[in-house]
Amino acid sequence: QVQLVESGGGLVQAGGSLRLSCAVSGSIFSINTMGWFRQAPGRQRELVAVITSGGSTNYTDSVKGRFTISRDNAKNTVYLRMNSLKPEDTAVYYCNAEVYSGFYSKWYWGQGTQVTVSS
Repeated sequence: QVQLVESGGGLVQAGGSLRLSCAVSGSIFSINTMGWFRQAPGRQRELVAVITSGGSTNYTDSVKGRFTISRDNAKNTVYLRMNSLKPEDTAVYYCNAEVYSGFYSKWYWGQGTQVTVSS
């Protein structure tokens, strides 16, 4: 069994910053790609950023230059540093990780953390 627990969401004014964290625990042999998604009311869930086990990153265009994804492999944790936040960044943010248990790989999701950016 694998669990992803997110933290760090909240209410912030436009232009402000937040850092999200997502800790992975359970039956872990290794963690491959990790990522952050978000879902705003009435919209589909969208990819925000991903980071591979080797540290390569990719971002959706709307957050490039403002958000930074990173990971601490020793802590099985992925982070999302969000700067210059805009009201349109308001959403529930979900972390996602591909976990290899030693037998198979499977994608897991966190429960989500709310980020609200006021104008």
